[in-house]
Amino acid sequence: MSPSRTLTASRVGVYHVPVLLPEIEALLAGASTVLDCTLGGGGHSAAFLERGMRVTGVDRDPRALAAARERLTDFERSGQFRALLGNYADVSGAGLAYAERFDGILLDLGVSSHQFDDLTRGFTFREGAPLDMRMGTDADQDAAELLNSIDEVDLSALLRAYADEPRAARLAREIIRRRERRPFATADDLVDAIRAVLGPRSGAPDFARIFQAVRIAVNDELDGLERALPALRDRLTPGGVLAIIAYHSGEDRLVKNAFREWSTACVCPPKQMVCTCRGAPLGETLTKRPINAGEAEVEANSRARSARLRAWRRAR
Repeated sequence: MSPSRTLTASRVGVYHVPVLLPEIEALLAGASTVLDCTLGGGGHSAAFLERGMRVTGVDRDPRALAAARERLTDFERSGQFRALLGNYADVSGAGLAYAERFDGILLDLGVSSHQFDDLTRGFTFREGAPLDMRMGTDADQDAAELLNSIDEVDLSALLRAYADEPRAARLAREIIRRRERRPFATADDLVDAIRAVLGPRSGAPDFARIFQAVRIAVNDELDGLERALPALRDRLTPGGVLAIIAYHSGEDRLVKNAFREWSTACVCPPKQMVCTCRGAPLGETLTKRPINAGEAEVEANSRARSARLRAWRRAR
Protein backbone atom coordinates (compact mmCIF):
# COMPACT_ATOMS: atom_id res chain seq x y z
CA MET A 1 0.00 0.00 0.00
CA SER A 2 1.39 3.41 -0.96
CA PRO A 3 2.07 6.05 1.73
CA SER A 4 -0.47 8.46 0.22
CA ARG A 5 -3.20 5.82 0.14
CA THR A 6 -2.47 4.90 3.76
CA LEU A 7 -2.78 8.52 4.92
CA THR A 8 -5.82 9.46 2.87
CA ALA A 9 -7.82 7.14 5.05
CA SER A 10 -6.51 8.76 8.24
CA ARG A 11 -6.31 12.48 7.58
CA VAL A 12 -8.00 12.96 10.93
CA GLY A 13 -5.59 11.17 13.26
CA VAL A 14 -6.26 9.48 16.56
CA TYR A 15 -3.46 11.44 18.26
CA HIS A 16 -4.59 14.91 17.26
CA VAL A 17 -7.22 16.40 14.95
CA PRO A 18 -5.49 18.94 12.67
CA VAL A 19 -7.16 22.36 12.85
CA LEU A 20 -8.02 24.48 9.77
CA LEU A 21 -6.47 21.86 7.50
CA PRO A 22 -8.05 22.95 4.17
CA GLU A 23 -7.11 26.57 4.83
CA ILE A 24 -3.52 25.62 5.66
CA GLU A 25 -3.29 23.44 2.55
CA ALA A 26 -4.46 26.35 0.39
CA LEU A 27 -1.95 28.80 1.88
CA LEU A 28 0.99 26.41 1.44
CA ALA A 29 -0.19 24.91 -1.86
CA GLY A 30 2.84 26.15 -3.81
CA ALA A 31 5.46 24.82 -1.40
CA SER A 32 7.91 22.02 -2.20
CA THR A 33 9.56 21.98 1.23
CA VAL A 34 7.72 22.54 4.51
CA LEU A 35 8.85 22.98 8.11
CA ASP A 36 6.12 21.87 10.53
CA CYS A 37 7.34 23.45 13.75
CA THR A 38 4.67 21.86 15.96
CA LEU A 39 4.42 18.36 14.52
CA GLY A 40 2.11 16.88 17.14
CA GLY A 41 0.58 13.68 15.82
CA GLY A 42 1.48 14.62 12.24
CA GLY A 43 -1.98 15.57 10.97
CA HIS A 44 -0.94 18.65 9.03
CA SER A 45 2.30 17.03 7.88
CA ALA A 46 0.38 14.01 6.56
CA ALA A 47 -1.59 16.32 4.27
CA PHE A 48 1.60 18.00 3.01
CA LEU A 49 3.22 14.65 2.33
CA GLU A 50 0.17 13.46 0.40
CA ARG A 51 0.71 16.44 -1.90
CA GLY A 52 4.30 15.36 -2.59
CA MET A 53 5.99 17.97 -0.39
CA ARG A 54 9.16 17.24 1.56
CA VAL A 55 8.47 17.82 5.25
CA THR A 56 10.64 18.41 8.30
CA GLY A 57 8.67 18.09 11.54
CA VAL A 58 9.81 19.51 14.89
CA ASP A 59 8.22 18.88 18.29
CA ARG A 60 9.42 19.29 21.87
CA ASP A 61 7.24 16.40 23.08
CA PRO A 62 9.03 13.04 22.64
CA ARG A 63 5.73 11.13 22.78
CA ALA A 64 4.15 13.25 20.07
CA LEU A 65 7.24 12.83 17.93
CA ALA A 66 7.11 9.04 18.34
CA ALA A 67 3.42 8.96 17.37
CA ALA A 68 4.06 11.06 14.26
CA ARG A 69 7.02 8.92 13.20
CA GLU A 70 4.92 5.77 13.54
CA ARG A 71 2.13 7.31 11.47
CA LEU A 72 4.49 8.62 8.80
CA THR A 73 7.00 5.79 8.82
CA ASP A 74 6.78 5.06 5.08
CA PHE A 75 7.56 8.67 4.23
CA GLU A 76 10.44 8.72 6.69
CA ARG A 77 11.92 5.60 5.13
CA SER A 78 11.69 7.12 1.66
CA GLY A 79 13.45 10.31 2.80
CA GLN A 80 10.43 12.55 2.15
CA PHE A 81 9.90 13.14 5.88
CA ARG A 82 12.17 13.64 8.86
CA ALA A 83 11.32 14.27 12.52
CA LEU A 84 13.44 16.32 14.93
CA LEU A 85 13.11 16.66 18.70
CA GLY A 86 13.28 20.31 19.72
CA ASN A 87 11.50 23.55 20.52
CA TYR A 88 10.20 25.75 17.69
CA ALA A 89 11.65 28.72 19.59
CA ASP A 90 15.10 27.39 18.69
CA VAL A 91 14.86 25.34 15.50
CA SER A 92 18.61 25.50 15.02
CA GLY A 93 18.97 23.67 18.33
CA ALA A 94 16.68 20.95 16.96
CA GLY A 95 19.31 20.07 14.38
CA LEU A 96 18.46 22.21 11.34
CA ALA A 97 21.43 23.39 9.32
CA TYR A 98 22.09 27.13 9.54
CA ALA A 99 21.49 27.72 5.83
CA GLU A 100 18.41 25.49 5.50
CA ARG A 101 15.35 27.29 4.08
CA PHE A 102 11.73 26.25 3.43
CA ASP A 103 8.96 27.25 1.02
CA GLY A 104 6.37 26.93 3.78
CA ILE A 105 6.49 27.02 7.58
CA LEU A 106 3.61 26.08 9.88
CA LEU A 107 3.28 26.88 13.57
CA ASP A 108 0.19 25.48 15.33
CA LEU A 109 0.36 26.85 18.86
CA GLY A 110 -2.35 24.67 20.36
CA VAL A 111 -2.07 21.74 22.73
CA SER A 112 -2.78 18.47 20.94
CA SER A 113 -5.98 16.52 21.56
CA HIS A 114 -3.91 13.64 22.93
CA GLN A 115 -2.09 15.88 25.41
CA PHE A 116 -5.42 17.16 26.72
CA ASP A 117 -7.00 13.73 26.89
CA ASP A 118 -4.04 12.02 28.59
CA LEU A 119 -4.73 12.63 32.28
CA THR A 120 -1.10 12.01 33.22
CA ARG A 121 0.08 15.02 31.18
CA GLY A 122 -1.75 17.38 33.52
CA PHE A 123 -3.14 19.82 30.92
CA THR A 124 -6.74 19.26 31.98
CA PHE A 125 -8.71 20.48 35.00
CA ARG A 126 -10.43 17.11 35.36
CA GLU A 127 -10.55 15.72 38.88
CA GLY A 128 -7.36 14.04 40.03
CA ALA A 129 -5.18 15.21 37.13
CA PRO A 130 -1.63 16.11 38.18
CA LEU A 131 -0.51 19.70 37.83
CA ASP A 132 2.13 19.12 35.17
CA MET A 133 1.41 20.86 31.81
CA ARG A 134 4.95 20.49 30.42
CA MET A 135 5.00 20.32 26.62
CA GLY A 136 8.37 18.59 26.69
CA THR A 137 11.35 17.72 28.83
CA ASP A 138 12.93 21.13 28.20
CA ALA A 139 10.55 22.94 30.59
CA ASP A 140 12.29 24.14 33.76
CA GLN A 141 9.44 23.14 36.08
CA ASP A 142 5.96 21.69 36.03
CA ALA A 143 2.77 23.53 36.98
CA ALA A 144 2.79 22.33 40.59
CA GLU A 145 6.37 23.51 41.10
CA LEU A 146 5.51 26.87 39.56
CA LEU A 147 2.42 27.41 41.72
CA ASN A 148 4.26 26.29 44.87
CA SER A 149 7.26 28.57 44.38
CA ILE A 150 6.24 31.74 42.52
CA ASP A 151 5.83 34.87 44.65
CA GLU A 152 2.51 36.67 44.96
CA VAL A 153 3.42 39.68 42.84
CA ASP A 154 4.65 37.58 39.92
CA LEU A 155 1.69 35.19 40.18
CA SER A 156 -0.75 38.10 40.10
CA ALA A 157 1.01 39.54 37.04
CA LEU A 158 0.93 36.13 35.33
CA LEU A 159 -2.82 35.72 35.89
CA ARG A 160 -3.52 39.26 34.74
CA ALA A 161 -1.37 39.07 31.59
CA TYR A 162 -2.09 35.52 30.43
CA ALA A 163 -5.63 34.95 31.71
CA ASP A 164 -7.02 38.52 31.56
CA GLU A 165 -8.22 37.83 35.10
CA PRO A 166 -9.63 40.99 36.78
CA ARG A 167 -9.33 39.35 40.23
CA ALA A 168 -5.76 38.27 39.65
CA ALA A 169 -4.43 39.77 42.89
CA ARG A 170 -7.12 38.06 44.99
CA LEU A 171 -6.58 34.73 43.26
CA ALA A 172 -2.81 34.97 43.73
CA ARG A 173 -3.28 35.63 47.46
CA GLU A 174 -5.66 32.65 47.73
CA ILE A 175 -3.19 30.32 46.01
CA ILE A 176 -0.36 31.48 48.29
CA ARG A 177 -2.57 31.02 51.38
CA ARG A 178 -3.63 27.53 50.37
CA ARG A 179 -0.16 26.30 49.42
CA GLU A 180 1.18 27.29 52.84
CA ARG A 181 -1.24 24.80 54.33
CA ARG A 182 -0.67 22.10 51.69
CA PRO A 183 1.38 22.23 48.48
CA PHE A 184 -0.56 22.20 45.22
CA ALA A 185 -0.39 18.78 43.53
CA THR A 186 -3.51 18.15 41.43
CA ALA A 187 -5.96 20.07 39.28
CA ASP A 188 -8.44 19.95 42.18
CA ASP A 189 -6.16 22.22 44.23
CA LEU A 190 -6.18 24.95 41.59
CA VAL A 191 -9.89 24.52 40.79
CA ASP A 192 -10.78 24.89 44.49
CA ALA A 193 -8.71 28.08 44.72
CA ILE A 194 -10.43 29.49 41.63
CA ARG A 195 -13.88 28.68 43.03
CA ALA A 196 -13.01 30.28 46.36
CA VAL A 197 -12.28 33.59 44.59
CA LEU A 198 -14.57 33.56 41.56
CA GLY A 199 -17.50 32.00 43.39
CA PRO A 200 -19.46 28.75 43.15
CA ARG A 201 -20.85 29.70 39.74
CA SER A 202 -17.40 29.69 38.18
CA GLY A 203 -17.08 26.88 35.70
CA ALA A 204 -15.24 25.33 32.78
CA PRO A 205 -14.54 28.59 30.85
CA ASP A 206 -12.91 30.14 33.94
CA PHE A 207 -10.91 27.00 34.71
CA ALA A 208 -9.78 26.68 31.09
CA ARG A 209 -8.65 30.31 30.94
CA ILE A 210 -6.62 30.15 34.16
CA PHE A 211 -5.17 26.70 33.47
CA GLN A 212 -4.10 27.99 30.04
CA ALA A 213 -2.33 30.92 31.71
CA VAL A 214 -0.36 28.56 33.95
CA ARG A 215 0.49 26.35 30.95
CA ILE A 216 1.78 29.36 29.00
CA ALA A 217 4.06 30.27 31.91
CA VAL A 218 5.31 26.70 32.43
CA ASN A 219 6.30 26.38 28.78
CA ASP A 220 7.52 29.96 28.24
CA GLU A 221 5.14 30.12 25.29
CA LEU A 222 4.80 33.85 24.64
CA ASP A 223 8.49 34.67 25.09
CA GLY A 224 9.33 31.64 22.97
CA LEU A 225 6.99 32.79 20.21
CA GLU A 226 8.46 36.30 20.25
CA ARG A 227 11.96 34.84 19.81
CA ALA A 228 10.82 32.40 17.15
CA LEU A 229 9.01 34.79 14.82
CA PRO A 230 12.01 36.57 13.22
CA ALA A 231 14.04 33.35 13.19
CA LEU A 232 11.30 31.49 11.30
CA ARG A 233 10.81 34.42 8.92
CA ASP A 234 14.49 34.18 8.01
CA ARG A 235 14.09 30.44 7.33
CA LEU A 236 11.72 31.16 4.41
CA THR A 237 12.81 31.01 0.79
CA PRO A 238 11.90 34.07 -1.35
CA GLY A 239 8.12 33.89 -1.81
CA GLY A 240 7.81 31.41 1.07
CA VAL A 241 4.80 31.48 3.38
CA LEU A 242 4.70 31.46 7.19
CA ALA A 243 1.30 30.30 8.57
CA ILE A 244 0.54 30.48 12.29
CA ILE A 245 -2.50 29.21 14.21
CA ALA A 246 -2.91 30.97 17.58
CA TYR A 247 -5.40 30.15 20.34
CA HIS A 248 -4.63 32.90 22.86
CA SER A 249 -5.10 36.64 22.42
CA GLY A 250 -1.51 37.32 23.47
CA GLU A 251 -0.16 34.88 20.88
CA ASP A 252 -2.37 36.31 18.14
CA ARG A 253 -1.34 39.86 19.02
CA LEU A 254 2.36 39.01 18.71
CA VAL A 255 1.79 37.37 15.32
CA LYS A 256 -0.39 40.22 14.01
CA ASN A 257 2.07 42.91 15.08
CA ALA A 258 5.06 41.04 13.63
CA PHE A 259 3.35 40.51 10.27
CA ARG A 260 2.30 44.17 10.17
CA GLU A 261 5.83 45.39 10.91
CA TRP A 262 7.39 43.08 8.32
CA SER A 263 4.88 44.27 5.71
CA THR A 264 5.70 47.95 6.27
CA ALA A 265 8.18 49.74 4.01
CA CYS A 266 9.52 52.19 6.57
CA VAL A 267 9.87 51.50 10.29
CA CYS A 268 11.80 54.65 11.20
CA PRO A 269 10.50 56.79 14.10
CA PRO A 270 7.56 58.98 12.91
CA LYS A 271 9.41 62.31 13.38
CA GLN A 272 12.59 61.20 11.62
CA MET A 273 13.02 63.34 8.49
CA VAL A 274 15.13 60.90 6.42
CA CYS A 275 14.50 57.19 6.15
CA THR A 276 17.47 55.17 7.42
CA CYS A 277 15.75 51.77 7.79
CA ARG A 278 15.31 49.04 5.20
CA GLY A 279 13.05 51.26 3.04
CA ALA A 280 11.06 48.34 1.65
CA PRO A 281 8.69 45.75 3.11
CA LEU A 282 10.12 42.33 3.85
CA GLY A 283 6.98 40.73 2.45
CA GLU A 284 3.19 40.91 2.58
CA THR A 285 0.49 39.82 4.98
CA LEU A 286 -1.84 37.35 3.27
CA THR A 287 -4.62 37.51 5.87
CA LYS A 288 -6.12 40.94 6.53
CA ARG A 289 -8.15 39.33 9.30
CA PRO A 290 -7.52 36.04 11.07
CA ILE A 291 -9.16 32.98 9.53
CA ASN A 292 -11.44 31.15 11.96
CA ALA A 293 -12.80 27.63 11.88
CA GLY A 294 -16.25 27.24 10.35
CA GLU A 295 -19.32 25.95 12.17
CA ALA A 296 -18.94 22.42 10.81
CA GLU A 297 -15.33 22.14 11.99
CA VAL A 298 -16.13 23.55 15.44
CA GLU A 299 -19.02 21.12 15.77
CA ALA A 300 -16.70 18.23 14.90
CA ASN A 301 -13.78 19.53 16.97
CA SER A 302 -14.70 21.99 19.73
CA ARG A 303 -11.01 22.86 20.29
CA ALA A 304 -10.99 24.63 16.92
CA ARG A 305 -13.34 27.29 18.29
CA SER A 306 -10.59 29.64 19.46
CA ALA A 307 -8.19 29.02 16.56
CA ARG A 308 -7.03 32.09 14.62
CA LEU A 309 -4.94 31.58 11.49
CA ARG A 310 -2.70 34.29 10.02
CA ALA A 311 -0.23 34.03 7.15
CA TRP A 312 2.60 36.11 5.69
CA ARG A 313 4.63 35.75 2.47
CA ARG A 314 8.29 36.73 2.20
CA ALA A 315 9.22 39.05 -0.66
CA ARG A 316 10.62 37.41 -3.79
